[in-house]
Amino acid sequence: MAPWCPADSTKPVFVGIYGAVIGGFAVSALFFLLSSFSSLAAPPLPIPPASAAAANLSGAVSGVAQPETMYNRPIWKPPPRRERMPAPRAFRLTREMVGARARGGAIVVTFGNHAFLDFILTWVRHLTDLGVDSLLVGAMDTKLLRELYLRGVPVFDMGSRMATEDAVWGSPTFHKMGREKVLLINALLPFGYELLMCDTDMVWLKNPLPYLARYPDADLLTSSDQVIPTVTDDSLENWREVTGAYNIGIFHWRPTEPAKRLAKDWKDLLLSDDTLWDQNAFNDLMHKKFGYPVVGEDELVYSYDGKLKLGVLPASIFCSGHTYFVQGMYHQLRLEPYAVHTTFQYAGTAGKRHRLREAMLFFDQPSYYDSPGGFLSFRPNIPKSLLLDGAHTVKSHFALVNYQLKQIRTALAIASLLKRTLVMPPLWCRLDRMWFGHPGVLEGTMTRQPFLCPMDHVFEVHVMLKDLPKEEFGPHIDFREYSFLENPSLPKQVKESFLEVELCNEHSTRCSTTNRTNKGAPVLLPRNSTEQTLLDIFKPYKDIKILQFSSMVNAFGGFSDAAVDTKFRNRVKRYVGLWCCVQLREIGHIYYDMYWDEKPGWKPLPPQTKVEDHPPWLEVQE
Repeated sequence: MAPWCPADSTKPVFVGIYGAVIGGFAVSALFFLLSSFSSLAAPPLPIPPASAAAANLSGAVSGVAQPETMYNRPIWKPPPRRERMPAPRAFRLTREMVGARARGGAIVVTFGNHAFLDFILTWVRHLTDLGVDSLLVGAMDTKLLRELYLRGVPVFDMGSRMATEDAVWGSPTFHKMGREKVLLINALLPFGYELLMCDTDMVWLKNPLPYLARYPDADLLTSSDQVIPTVTDDSLENWREVTGAYNIGIFHWRPTEPAKRLAKDWKDLLLSDDTLWDQNAFNDLMHKKFGYPVVGEDELVYSYDGKLKLGVLPASIFCSGHTYFVQGMYHQLRLEPYAVHTTFQYAGTAGKRHRLREAMLFFDQPSYYDSPGGFLSFRPNIPKSLLLDGAHTVKSHFALVNYQLKQIRTALAIASLLKRTLVMPPLWCRLDRMWFGHPGVLEGTMTRQPFLCPMDHVFEVHVMLKDLPKEEFGPHIDFREYSFLENPSLPKQVKESFLEVELCNEHSTRCSTTNRTNKGAPVLLPRNSTEQTLLDIFKPYKDIKILQFSSMVNAFGGFSDAAVDTKFRNRVKRYVGLWCCVQLREIGHIYYDMYWDEKPGWKPLPPQTKVEDHPPWLEVQE
């Protein structure tokens, strides 16, 4: 905004007086409107505060103590109680605000709306735990702005006036967020600071600033969607061999003239055409003039205008959702990852959140780790032959997954009956999942077979989280990620409230109910137990937090009430998705079926026609 200027000195004095009176009324009205925005009783932190060492990294600049302000206040330190919320203008992005937070001439920035509050808090927490406090968060709505300010997170107003709901990929809101990012980069670069711009759906695992400082001549360092390694150490990717798109979820800008020109051209291009995806436009610009190595800096390449020096961050340690969660590339190459970005995933934002939870990288509210009804887990039983024998084909992949689905189906039924939260088991796959036809595993990647696959490869995580109508789908069944019981955030009182459950043959002497009186001994459960048997056996243990079943194979005989069974079936049939995709077919995907075993001769075949192309639970009039 242009600075306010006083009235011309040649105008009558009463004009200045009149302006002052009007200004006073405006300020009073502003404070009145913000009265509901002024209470600074901070809500409970949804994540534990960062370590004292990280939290106490104060706003001292160049070794000189500075007066504490909202700009340099230590992160996670909330504002004083009963202090009024600062006026909106205090949250405008300025050079002074950035300077108060920057360290070593660099600033780390992300942005989002209120729908991504938990992602943003997780993003900030990881950085502060690493000792990085040179960060700022752009708020796209006033609700997020207030929440972050009250939690002691340095925040500025992007002026977006955006809705607070989730931005679905490809939606107008999604594209608006992309344009806001480009506008933000153009606003920040003139301030003269190095800019590490990040999406909120990624986390930092290691301080990236020393790595980025290794390449001082680079105008821009970008992450990519590269899934085939071009290097085996921690150097930049060999740009000559990079075939994946440059990914703008993590990239580092230096405030050089070529970088500023690129940012402006990128902005102008996006503003000229609402249909352009910001990442595609960025890639097009980068390849306008591309291919000449920088003399003396072979890892950098001239791009864009032939003067911008570009480097591609290694996908093995600045990981995508594929190189981290599927390939485990950093682990195989014995490298330390710096970051993981939840790309190459399914089930939308819910899938991203679940991926990070599976890797124990997401920080949830304390209530997430202590479900009122307690938890139910089980040790999956998978024959070696299903995992390792024979070729890795569509048939052997579905045989492996289906065997696991049947056990998970039983576990969901028992969890529903006992009103417990199911801790999902690790899920094994033989074939990768993509959105296009492929041979099972992408050639040249480091994906091993079989591999521990993310839950969203098979399950519709976002559907499992929905509040489906109870009248049609029965009670909601809550669930947790497979790593939940190993998470350091799990309270001690939950972890230690644990009971083993062993399956036994109903008519055996060992399965006698007298065994259950032995303190510390496992509870014995007859195979194919009825609902009443399950309720009777576990009623005395309703206060035990974790029931750990030795197996789910034939653990439950099924619901006796046909209406209850129908509702349960309606629910869990929708829990599974599809595998994609068979090569060289117009319709190449294959739907998973939670009740595959009830269909004699079931085979994993793709739909033959578009009419047949629907989930098995969906009835379509042919």
